[in-house]
Amino acid sequence: MPELAHRRRTLVLAICCMSLFIVGLDSTIVNVALPSLQHDLHAPVNGLQWTIDAYTLVLASLLMLSGSTGDRIGRRRTFQTGLVVFVVGSALCGTAPSLGWLVAFRVLQAVGGSMLNPIAMSIITNTFTEPRERARAIGIWGGVSGVSMALGPIVGGALIDSVGWRSIFWINVPVGLAALVLTALFVPESKAPRARRPDPVGQLLVIVMLSALTYAIIEGPGAGWSSGKILGFFGLSAAALAALLVYEPRRADPLIELRFFRSAPFSGATVIAVSAFAGLGGFLFLNTLYLQDVRGLSPLLAGLYVLPIAAMTMVLAPLSGRLVGSRGPRPSLLVAGVCLAAGGVLLSGLTTDTPTGLLITAYFVFGAGMAMVNAPITNTAMAGMPRDQAGVAAATASTSRQVGQSLGVALAGSLVSSGIHGSFRAGFASASHAGWWLVTAYGLVVLVLGMVTTGRWARATAARAAERFATDDVAQVAAGPLARR
Repeated sequence: MPELAHRRRTLVLAICCMSLFIVGLDSTIVNVALPSLQHDLHAPVNGLQWTIDAYTLVLASLLMLSGSTGDRIGRRRTFQTGLVVFVVGSALCGTAPSLGWLVAFRVLQAVGGSMLNPIAMSIITNTFTEPRERARAIGIWGGVSGVSMALGPIVGGALIDSVGWRSIFWINVPVGLAALVLTALFVPESKAPRARRPDPVGQLLVIVMLSALTYAIIEGPGAGWSSGKILGFFGLSAAALAALLVYEPRRADPLIELRFFRSAPFSGATVIAVSAFAGLGGFLFLNTLYLQDVRGLSPLLAGLYVLPIAAMTMVLAPLSGRLVGSRGPRPSLLVAGVCLAAGGVLLSGLTTDTPTGLLITAYFVFGAGMAMVNAPITNTAMAGMPRDQAGVAAATASTSRQVGQSLGVALAGSLVSSGIHGSFRAGFASASHAGWWLVTAYGLVVLVLGMVTTGRWARATAARAAERFATDDVAQVAAGPLARR
């Protein structure tokens, strides 16, 4: 791709950030809307879980496929396709006549969303070739993520209070259409010199594994954990995982590069990402229902209550990035683990009239944990990886975040569903205690793995994994193109 003028590069960055903004805004807006959806569409708790997880599951399943597709057929073309699908899905969500249709349209929305952020990051990486300028561009990209989180609860609450929950999806339409037009005018086309080949079997196995596991967790309280259906879905998920472990090493360009997991920092970063974002998913899900259904707050006021979480992300995320650059990932991960666990503990005794000061304190503490954890996840995942594998390693970490958020919502919702006896309002606060202790456990996982996977032993495993990559690649070239398919 030819070098662009500074003004043109800045415009490309702004266009890419528009996609991040609407995807980030969408996630926090939908959480604020859950009680309204529950009332208007007569949705049970598991229906609300599917409203969130239908989106995050599909997004997690397709992120790596979308990234490789952009490399193969053109990043701008894939990005534009994603914008069209996301806009159409958003418009349909705003007209959904029932919960079932809303979940289906959320799936369509996620298909489009999977083509936006990973492709936008690839476009930014290829547009800003000078390392320092690229770092600034990625910093702006991260800042937009914090802004979208900050505005989501407020914008969503205002829209729901004044227009209704359907408007939270319609707001994506004009922004998405503007990004589509600007992309056609100003974003140049680019492709990878060597694109990874598609892996349809691996893709199908990932979808089956995640979908079956999430279905079993969400539907378990209603169907019975020991029922044949639920046990069958757990078994299907395990079988898909086993097949994936057997099939993927035989691929020259696997969807999931299992050799990465020989590196302790990479394996640790994957589990940390799943744990931290499972905590986030569970936290937002439980807290939204508590504030509006138990405390009786309006959507706008509930959005203002959780503003500390987004504010801490905006303030501390850049600090975490600088700390990782100067001291490595361990300090940020330790702070993140302590804060995430403390946030869960502060809410573990939640009642219908918990003091507002305690709630706000918990939001600040939990928000600090989420702000500190993002930068070291990516850094730890890529530690010691060969340069030509860095993008795939980062994409795997991003997928882990979405998987974690999906499982967090599923587990928290199922714990609450199993614990509520009598009316929802009267039983929710006490039933949520198990969910908050689960959030605490996620934080402790981050803390322990932050210590274990950032030391000398862990760095040695990353170095050995990188050497093994080099050895395997030389052997593959020597064996010829038919050695691995």
